[in-house]
Amino acid sequence: MSRPHRTLDGAPATARAALPETEAAAFDRLAHAVLARPGAALGATLRAVLPGPAGARWLRSAGLPPTTRAADLTAEQWRSLYRCCAEAGRAPVPGAPAGRSGRPTSAHGHASGAHAIPRWGQ
Repeated sequence: MSRPHRTLDGAPATARAALPETEAAAFDRLAHAVLARPGAALGATLRAVLPGPAGARWLRSAGLPPTTRAADLTAEQWRSLYRCCAEAGRAPVPGAPAGRSGRPTSAHGHASGAHAIPRWGQ
């Protein structure tokens, strides 16, 4: 069962209104993912939403500390965050787990590119 979709208001709504309609759904996913944790610091939220260091880079480029709250962003900062997310090639997907799973990516239990130590003489 899907959750009811909350309507954006304030700065996120202003930022969304400035985007082409074709980008509205992707912006909504980003905004709702960021706003889903209202008390959380934006640095932690962006680590879960954006791939790799993209969130930290965006915070630096916007001149914001990682402790900034999503509610404090201006409409221009929301648009800038959306552009960063679009350039990173990933908009949050509803229902997908946030962040990394912390599990190795290869089927044999090691990180990709890693190999087990050979056991010579055993």
